[in-house]
Amino acid sequence: MSTLGGDGLVGSTADAVARRSYGKLVAFLAARTRDVAAAEDALSEAFAAALADWPRNGCPANPEGWLLTVARRKFIDVARGRKRGEIVAEEIRAMAEGFEAAAANDAGIPDQRLALMFACAHPAIDEGIRAPLMLQTVMGLDAAMIASAFLISPATMGQRLVRAKSKIRQAGIPFRIPEQEELPERLETVLDAIYAAFAEGWSDAAGTDVARRDLAEEAIFLGRVVVELLPDEPEAMGLLALMLHAEARRRARRDVLGEYVPLDEQDTGVWDARMIEEAEGLLLRASGLGSIGRYQLEGAIQSAHVCRRRTGRANWVEVVQLYDALLAISGSPVVAINRALAIAESEGAWAGLEAMERVAGDGRLAEYQPYWAARAELLARSGALDEAQRAYEMAIGLERDEAVRRWLQERVARLGNVS
Repeated sequence: MSTLGGDGLVGSTADAVARRSYGKLVAFLAARTRDVAAAEDALSEAFAAALADWPRNGCPANPEGWLLTVARRKFIDVARGRKRGEIVAEEIRAMAEGFEAAAANDAGIPDQRLALMFACAHPAIDEGIRAPLMLQTVMGLDAAMIASAFLISPATMGQRLVRAKSKIRQAGIPFRIPEQEELPERLETVLDAIYAAFAEGWSDAAGTDVARRDLAEEAIFLGRVVVELLPDEPEAMGLLALMLHAEARRRARRDVLGEYVPLDEQDTGVWDARMIEEAEGLLLRASGLGSIGRYQLEGAIQSAHVCRRRTGRANWVEVVQLYDALLAISGSPVVAINRALAIAESEGAWAGLEAMERVAGDGRLAEYQPYWAARAELLARSGALDEAQRAYEMAIGLERDEAVRRWLQERVARLGNVS
């Protein structure tokens, strides 16, 4: 994210403006110019100008308005240069329409970050770049940091981001919140992109990869933006609740030696009570809006796990019921696997294996590590030790996290002791 640095009040104010206003100002500029890259460049120059001006003259009373005024001038200067004088005064005035009024008053700068997110998640944009594009345009994260989090080379990520921004400009993708009839489908795309970003950050359980840890935090921030701007959308609340419940358990996912701790063995006293309380409040609000969706159900499943924190025992019957509903909505084999594990906890390993067999033929699971780990665990519990060992070996071969690999290897070693 762009930041001005500095010391004392100027530095802290600058950082706060960068955090709060970057996406808002990029969205405002891009919505009027249809050029995300140029809007980012103009705003970057405005922040650079602030770095020189604010320590000397003090922070302006309206920092956002100051930045917008400078960015507007930079943008128009660049536009004039590109057109080599061909842009007439009327065109420049049209391009700048509303900028001065907005810059004069904080209330005059409409928050169009959500519209920018919908542009980034437009069907014309490749699915795999939607989340990175939001993180850069709305949050101001640089391509190198995003590339590190998504395990892509910085050059490749930079090229993909440039192409996506060009697509927005060339295809004339609108910067707007969709009409009510098309909102659910388009909103789901935005939420999916935010969750994809969170999942990348969540995959660094130990929090040792700064880029990935920050990515989870930024995804939660994006989730808050959507809830703030669409306060009556239950699925937006469900997603934010899901992310908060998951993030609340981050410190419990590794022990003091950095070893993997599965959910049912985690010290619930380490879970973040503040995040859990906020997540529970969001799910309660969402439930009162009369529309159930995927993210609310996934958030509710995470909420059911909190039962162990309150009572000392897991509520697996409720978890299975929630997975039943989620499977009916999504038809996802991943959901089916998690449902099978929940069934095993409430009805026994053989019942879980029987449930898992219904999706065993799905080709998408052949290289899906959690499927093999889950299957291995249930086979081991049921006494099919040879099959369990083969499944564990598949899971180990597919696992990237060294701590999880060690945990799986320990499970295999226990099989030998049993036999």
